[in-house]
Amino acid sequence: MGIVLGIESSCDETAAALVTTDRRILAQRIASQDEAHAPYGGVVPEIAARAHAERLAPLIDEVMQEAGLEFADLDAIAATAGPGLIGGVMVGLVSAKALAMAADKPLIAINHLEGHALSPRLADADLDFPYALLLVSGGHCQILHVEGVGQYRRLATTIDDALGEAFDKSAKILGLGYPGGPAVERLALEGDPQAVPLPRPLLGSKEPHFSFAGLKSAVMRAKDSDQHVDADIAASFQQAAIDCVLDRLKAALDAKTPLPALVVAGGVAANQAIRGALEGFAAERSMRFVAPPMALCTDNAAMIGWAGCERLKTGQSDPLDFRARPRWPLDPDAEPVRGAGVKA
Repeated sequence: MGIVLGIESSCDETAAALVTTDRRILAQRIASQDEAHAPYGGVVPEIAARAHAERLAPLIDEVMQEAGLEFADLDAIAATAGPGLIGGVMVGLVSAKALAMAADKPLIAINHLEGHALSPRLADADLDFPYALLLVSGGHCQILHVEGVGQYRRLATTIDDALGEAFDKSAKILGLGYPGGPAVERLALEGDPQAVPLPRPLLGSKEPHFSFAGLKSAVMRAKDSDQHVDADIAASFQQAAIDCVLDRLKAALDAKTPLPALVVAGGVAANQAIRGALEGFAAERSMRFVAPPMALCTDNAAMIGWAGCERLKTGQSDPLDFRARPRWPLDPDAEPVRGAGVKA
């Protein structure tokens, strides 16, 4: 059994966790920054980086004490090295480098997206490669063919906004505050998903990519019209998003050899309406549906520690001069797409 310390600081969650290669989370801590960013309606990079610098060391100390471990007991130290807000990424990666050097342990630089991509395997020992992955978060919206650790083929990406970004911006339009995704989901429960005629961008298109900028703009027009109640707008937005996701999944997967499982990961995977729709989609295709527990959907260090475990088992590690990366695609060989697809 190996033990890996995971560190996550790519956006606005400061986190540390201890994870074992036999899928146990020995201890974990997450310090949210929601209160600090709420007045601005979104994440302020400078505030986030400063908070990471202040909070990370105490969190690491807490998980080590809870597990009753010394750094000598660890087998590796894994940290998010990108993609993300570069200031925050550097705080976590530099901390991991210092600990790895001081304790003479391997450093494992983790792609944040790989952390999400592999997180369902932490909770589900029966999930084997390959599988289809819908990765949906605040900054990313992709469909991937996961062939193994470090082996990803991108089937689709967003040409503008990610789905989580559309949720957050729609929440801001509706005056729901930050973070917006959970607030929109709660309000949608009170509304009629058919009440507001919102667009479904790229619905029926042969290309499998996503687009949510037009949907977000339509939410703003609906709000400005004063013809609809906010709950109906929220419910209609959520339904439009679901329709788009299912249509884009169909376009991407119809063109590929059938895969045994459909996996969803990322912060938006916590949305129960989206989970339910995806479960139904998978059942129609005789695919197993897998979603990580809620605690592993949003940014956390357990998924980074687990990605470190997966790489440790294959004998992989990284040099101490590994550079932080604001952008880091899982599939660097994927064909470029129009629009802002470079986000992927």
